Amino acid sequence: MKELFRPFTLNGLTLPNRIVMAPMTRNFSPRGVPGADVAAYYSRRAEGGVGLILTEGTAPNHPQAKNMPNVPHFYGEEALAGWARVVAEVHAAGGKIFPQLWHVGAVRGMGEFAHLPASPISPSGLLKPDTTAGEPITQAEIDAVIEAFAQGALAAQRVGFDGIELHGAHGYLIDQFFWHGTNRRTDKYGGDLAARTRFAAEIIQECRRRTGPRFPIVLRFSQWKLQDYAARLAATPQELARFLEPLAAAGVDAFHCSTRRFWEPEFEGSDLNLAGWTKKLAGKPTITVGSVSLQVDFIASFGGAQDPSAAAGNGAGRAAHMDRLVEMLALGDFDLVAVGRALIADADWAHKVREGRFDELRSFTREILSTLA
Repeated sequence: MKELFRPFTLNGLTLPNRIVMAPMTRNFSPRGVPGADVAAYYSRRAEGGVGLILTEGTAPNHPQAKNMPNVPHFYGEEALAGWARVVAEVHAAGGKIFPQLWHVGAVRGMGEFAHLPASPISPSGLLKPDTTAGEPITQAEIDAVIEAFAQGALAAQRVGFDGIELHGAHGYLIDQFFWHGTNRRTDKYGGDLAARTRFAAEIIQECRRRTGPRFPIVLRFSQWKLQDYAARLAATPQELARFLEPLAAAGVDAFHCSTRRFWEPEFEGSDLNLAGWTKKLAGKPTITVGSVSLQVDFIASFGGAQDPSAAAGNGAGRAAHMDRLVEMLALGDFDLVAVGRALIADADWAHKVREGRFDELRSFTREILSTLA
């Protein structure tokens, strides 16, 4: 496992190892304010050996940015003071931390929160192909969203965060501009795949302008969407290259390539996954993610599926699964590894993996999500 524990430097920021805590919505910030329990939750993962923490998605200062009431804000004196406490405790534990800035766009909450946001916005008034959700976003609203992201980036720098991640995946607002299924615009924000990156590129450029050249900016993107798990932005490496080029030129330092299973090849004829192809084509560092140390993806696990790697005494199965990950890392396919549900279940995941104690890893169950342990 030593490959996972070598340092890595991203735009001047040296991380102690290659393990990243993936951003995962937790909904434990009443009125949008992260409290002492949120600080303790993240600092426990830093103490457990995680090199870089990406926080749960946080809402920039825009009225339609979130679709659940306890998603943390990334604006306002009280919320930013809460985040300052999180940063201080993570740094004291030896970790680095980025906030993820997230705008939900047309994706409304579920159940009792199905009315949020009250007036959803999207590039063309669509949640997915042939499903209307509000009106197309205006230029004035586009400008306001870009400003909200930029203010969030500057606030992160002032509070003491080590960088930021922009959520451009999974069918949320930035990704709604990327995806042809939700972007039918005929102005400068629509058109072919490269043209549909313009909204994200302007956000990246303005965040970079506010924070300067030495503040790391990561962009998370995905092929799949909450609206359509089979959706694809790019069907070929050539299309992926056209998508990545303007985003890299805008100032991204790394791409976080969200897949449901890290071991699956992205295109026929190569065993490279999405992070591997992105690194090859964009020449930027990449983060891989997707069911690390697990064999059931997160969608199936929420439906109650049992993970065979989580069976009692199945340390050998987990070790074999991790061997494939480390092999890909050693080959240079990607630079960093994001771990999600496994870190919700076990704050000491990194220490146990480093010491080969795979049979001691705590198992993830959906019931764990009701606590902030």
